[in-house]
Amino acid sequence: MTATEFNSPSAVGSGTAATDKFKNERVSADTSPERVAAIANDALSALHKVILDHNVTYPEYRVLKQWLIDVGEGGEWPLFLDVFIEHAVEEVLARSRKGTKGTIEGPYYVANAPELPSVATLPMRDVDREQTQLVFGGQVTDLDGKGIDGAIIELWHADADGYYSQFADHLPEWNLRGKIITDSEGRYEITTIQPAPYQIPTDGPTGQFILAQNGHPWRPAHLHLIVSAPGKESVTTQLYFEGGEWLDSDVASATKPELILSPTPGDDGKNHVDYNFALDPAGE
Repeated sequence: MTATEFNSPSAVGSGTAATDKFKNERVSADTSPERVAAIANDALSALHKVILDHNVTYPEYRVLKQWLIDVGEGGEWPLFLDVFIEHAVEEVLARSRKGTKGTIEGPYYVANAPELPSVATLPMRDVDREQTQLVFGGQVTDLDGKGIDGAIIELWHADADGYYSQFADHLPEWNLRGKIITDSEGRYEITTIQPAPYQIPTDGPTGQFILAQNGHPWRPAHLHLIVSAPGKESVTTQLYFEGGEWLDSDVASATKPELILSPTPGDDGKNHVDYNFALDPAGE
């Protein structure tokens, strides 16, 4: 199984899986009718202004209508919204946080990953073990720097070909996914592989949206994490790699300077890096 054989996930396959997952996790928000009206009116007014400012034609409007239908039928709304919209919503959340910087979750999170001890190796295939191994360690603390016993680090990322388990049929169910429990001092050490950059799916309407404006579909290499503990606000984030391709032009606009890792080669032939997480108190 090589990158030549699997150079990007299928839009239809990953889009349908992401949509089905979201539909099975129905959510609600305690939003008043007045707030709904205010947001809706401002959003529509902004769209109307774009149409008037750019003299949008009826053919262009009809193309938009068809494209919106295609996104829905292709199951790509989670993909499109997470790539192009979620980073702005996350910025709103970041205004109230003092701890570790967050960023977008993306469409490929799956709950209930296998629980692993503080020193652990993510589930992986033999072919994954042939990739550059990454030993990723650190500590989870409160804002005062005190280690948190039993904090949870949910970690997931793509394989070397850009595929996420449970969104690609050829991968084992929990490949490169795990829920790591920190030790009594909040410390952890996780062995996984160092992921590569990958394209978001380009064979569907989201890809058409990007290519129509001569954009690129690439995301820099990254790890996804959700870090949580009782009495603390969880942080959802991604960690990137210094000098990585596409770091300054991430299609999802999700990179931040505070989220850059600088691994160093160890005597064991693996790359090593530490990163600490500081969690805000819950409800503040």
